[in-house]
Amino acid sequence: MKNKLVLFVLLSAFLLSACKKTETKNTETKNQTKTPEKFVVDSIKLNDSVKIGEMLSVDYSAKMLVFPTIKDKALLDSIYYDKKGITDYSKQGLQNFLNKDKAEFFSHVKEESKEWISDIDRPQTWESGSFMKLLSQTDDFLQIEYLYTSYEGGAHGNYSFNTRVFDLKNNRKLDLKDITTIPKEKLEALLMKNINKIPSGTTNSDGVVNNSEMLLVDVIPPNKDFYFDDKNLYFHYSPYEIAAFAAGDIVIPVSWKELEGTINPELKKRLKIN
Repeated sequence: MKNKLVLFVLLSAFLLSACKKTETKNTETKNQTKTPEKFVVDSIKLNDSVKIGEMLSVDYSAKMLVFPTIKDKALLDSIYYDKKGITDYSKQGLQNFLNKDKAEFFSHVKEESKEWISDIDRPQTWESGSFMKLLSQTDDFLQIEYLYTSYEGGAHGNYSFNTRVFDLKNNRKLDLKDITTIPKEKLEALLMKNINKIPSGTTNSDGVVNNSEMLLVDVIPPNKDFYFDDKNLYFHYSPYEIAAFAAGDIVIPVSWKELEGTINPELKKRLKIN
């Protein structure tokens, strides 16, 4: 009887210890929080040139941002919207795309130039450039600027910008209607009022910014090339879009204060706009 009692006590102690270990393990598992994956931005570059004739050289330059932590295909398709044919968004996949794009560009110019290359009477270098720039990545908003440059003879080269804002929380590109519900006419008036607030490199004889004096339009329409920070919503216009080439590209800010009452509530909360 005594041996049975000792065995019972030992068995009870073992079961109690095992139970405590299980409870401790479960508690530790419950207390563990999944660490969010850190947002990563990388980039690739490609610069190359080829001499097509005695008077003509061609340069190809490109920079692409790489986002290894973004997995949503629809979002990636939107980020690389201007690069048709990409199926692999890895760093190597994007590098392969640039190599292929460069080869096709050189081949295209070489083939097209056969008919007129003999007419070139002075040495010149034609250029094609495509560059992605990270404007910001805060509050789960990814903002990217796309710059395109080219020169194919003539007095000067050309360049243009596109700007896109992506909501990483909901995996989609933002449209202007996702930012503000302000009527188009009121926004046009604000754009005209604020056109000289940010210098574009054009000033008058007194050193005063005079973007407005270079305008080619009577009304400045809000475009799709916008981005924002905690103070303003910015609209970016490429040369010739609203003003003469000499004015360069123009950025017009519209403050959140000026948009008060029309800002998307979720956006306002995420950006902590007062």
